[in-house]
Amino acid sequence: MNPNPKFPNPAFLNDLVTKLGEAIKQSPAKDIEQNLKAGVTSMLGKLDMVTREEFDVQTEVLARTREKLVQLEARLAQLEAWCASEAPPAETNKQPIED
Repeated sequence: MNPNPKFPNPAFLNDLVTKLGEAIKQSPAKDIEQNLKAGVTSMLGKLDMVTREEFDVQTEVLARTREKLVQLEARLAQLEAWCASEAPPAETNKQPIED
């Protein structure tokens, strides 16, 4: 006997959930979902997108490139100053460019 008459017994609810799940699997809604997923996947495949991993790698490459650019600009300024004064740059100002 059900102790709470307002709610159906758990076996009835489990059976109802199972039957509803089977009905949904066989309904056109499942086909619509699959077609929608296929369409979205196809559209995303046509876009020029990269993975998060590729994006992170390129971000690191860009950071290293910017750092090297700053070093090269400083070295160029030294060489331009040297050319303008026709005196060699001081040895203390020479910094190797790191790769």
